Amino acid sequence: MADVVVRAGGIVLWRQIAAALEAAIAAGEHAPEDRLPSEGVLAARFGVNRHTVRRALDSLARRGLISTEQGRGSFVAGEVMDYPLHGRTRLFETIRAQRREPASRILRVAVMPAAPTVAAALEIGRGQPVLRVERLGLADGRPLVLGTHHLPLPRFARAEAALRSAPSITAALAACGVPDYRRASTRITARLPTGEEAGRLRQSRARPVLASEALNLDMEGRPVDFTLACYAAGRVQVLVEEAPGTVR
Repeated sequence: MADVVVRAGGIVLWRQIAAALEAAIAAGEHAPEDRLPSEGVLAARFGVNRHTVRRALDSLARRGLISTEQGRGSFVAGEVMDYPLHGRTRLFETIRAQRREPASRILRVAVMPAAPTVAAALEIGRGQPVLRVERLGLADGRPLVLGTHHLPLPRFARAEAALRSAPSITAALAACGVPDYRRASTRITARLPTGEEAGRLRQSRARPVLASEALNLDMEGRPVDFTLACYAAGRVQVLVEEAPGTVR
């Protein structure tokens, strides 16, 4: 990596640093998923202040070349995982199919009155109780998606106990008599994350997330789960496809 910046060369310092880091990544000096040197180390190397280095790193993050994880530093972007959308979308199955190790953490579970959007999706009255489950999905230890599931009560009253044994929504639904379910709809938008979302996903607040609203139905067509989720856009790309085994 070229460590010299030209202060009278007509190109602002942070752009020179960003170009040097990009060239180093392209040359293979930093492999995918590698942690970059800290802001302090880079500032000393280039003879600039940390703010200048931070601007360079932010520009690379906005372009998707690196990701910045709060409290951990900056990392070279790794492979982006395909997230197929079809009638049997399952997070763990999707991650395993791409030779990665899935994991899930339950962050919060609470009984809440259904907000209007949730009530409409689940076809229940406004203010009716739902089980609200906040869950973090990971692949190879890296945060992938932050989801908030809404399960109608009293039908899924046993789901909370099931989630204590295994952090799996599929297993929780099965414990409540729903052995299988299908995705009815998914709506996806892009937005900037909140501070909490950025922290959970270990990414910069300047980096957009893919936000989704998804509705799952049991095999009789009754709503069982309405999920609001945000995906780390630098690690996930949505793939729309037919369900496995579909014959045209």
